[in-house]
Amino acid sequence: MSADLLDAWRAHQGVAIEDGLRAWRYDQLHREVDALAASWRAQGVRVLATLMDNGAAWIAADLAALQAGIVHLPLPGFFTPAQISHALRAAGADALLAAPQAAPGFAPLPAVAVELMGQPLAWLRLPAQPVAMPEGTVKITFTSGTTGTPKGVCLGRAGLAAVASGVAEALGPLAIGRHLSALPLAVLLENVAGTLAALSQGATCVAPPLQQIGLQGSSQFDPARLNTTVLGTQAHSVILLPQMLRAWTGWLQATGQHASASLKIVAVGGAAVGAPLIAAAQSVGIPACEGYGLSEGGSVQTLNLPGAQRPGSAGRVLPHARLRVADDGEIEIAGSLFLGYLGDATAPPPWWRSGDLGEIDAEGFVHVRGRRKQVLITAFGRNVSPEWVETALRGEPTIAQAVVFGEAQPALSAVLWPMRPELDDAALEAAVQLANVTLPDYARIGRWCRATAAFSTETGLATANGRPQRAAIEQRHAQALGLAEPALETP
Repeated sequence: MSADLLDAWRAHQGVAIEDGLRAWRYDQLHREVDALAASWRAQGVRVLATLMDNGAAWIAADLAALQAGIVHLPLPGFFTPAQISHALRAAGADALLAAPQAAPGFAPLPAVAVELMGQPLAWLRLPAQPVAMPEGTVKITFTSGTTGTPKGVCLGRAGLAAVASGVAEALGPLAIGRHLSALPLAVLLENVAGTLAALSQGATCVAPPLQQIGLQGSSQFDPARLNTTVLGTQAHSVILLPQMLRAWTGWLQATGQHASASLKIVAVGGAAVGAPLIAAAQSVGIPACEGYGLSEGGSVQTLNLPGAQRPGSAGRVLPHARLRVADDGEIEIAGSLFLGYLGDATAPPPWWRSGDLGEIDAEGFVHVRGRRKQVLITAFGRNVSPEWVETALRGEPTIAQAVVFGEAQPALSAVLWPMRPELDDAALEAAVQLANVTLPDYARIGRWCRATAAFSTETGLATANGRPQRAAIEQRHAQALGLAEPALETP
């Protein structure tokens, strides 16, 4: 498969992008990208960082960097200032294209006001020395990880093209003509499996500002705004995180509505979804399909599809990817791997160990059971993946967030955050009991407590990309769960 697929958008006609300001045809996008790429080459830009909201300008900048052979470093708006600074230094970024309101954060560097695709932006040249990175790197995506310290994943043109091609091939029978970006374009999943795949097929990318979608930061989401936008844009496809799907499904149920009939697929990734949520979403007209992937594999490796899905699984392997399960139960991937990490000269092996445990059933559906490093061993010697139990808990409409503990304990315990603040502890208890019925005795919750706050970056209980900070959650709730050692009395 040729990496030229990333230029396939140039052959198409019609509307390429709608961003809430105006519609841009493919020929207009072509001219803007050409001019931008020539300008950056003339300025000697090596590594371009972008810190922008969703819109036509972001997409044009991404395509121009690809054309110019410049490394693109997309920075999500939900990164903290410390994470942004770390990413810029680690990647050796020598230019920054940012929203005007972000420019003062880089004072006293001079910012030049520019306009791109009708959007006012700030252009800054950054003092930076070249940084060693794998040959052929065209994009660097930073994952915050469980510690919150960003880690740079270096991606090549051929790998990105393979993922975009694989997604486009798998979705071909659905004839996707309008893709709505509901995640930040700086998130690799939206960038590659959403935008690049859609443009390669001549579809229209609908990329309004994230506030119009109802998404603010990494954890604040208004499902009513998403629903209005989906209806207004008549989107065919959307990519969501599980919590967004959960909130949207709950809102539709509560208001007695159904999702837009225009939708053909709503792909869900980033964390385990679970069969109950998929069923609930589909009951209100959301064609939800769970997928699975890693940044190290270019964003997505497996996906359920309408008419070919198994709720509770992560779907079958996509055309660009290969997947197997090692003897120890760990999922390994191949086929569109990254080139390496920033600051690490070690090239990835042909098969990349994902760190996830799972299995492949007889019909080729992949089942992900949780992270290897988070498997806990109870006092009775049973190995339990907390994500498995957490998915069961979140399958109850009362529970929005759950984190499970139980290392060396006789029974598992959980910290829960309700779907709505007004839900009392009796409602949470009922939800726990319903979830317990679906679990074997050794994986049932014996004790739980209500979280002191939602798991978010603002509370310090989640990373920038929404993963729970397990150690912080355990420390804050240890006494309530009975995990804390009682203080010794002073004689």
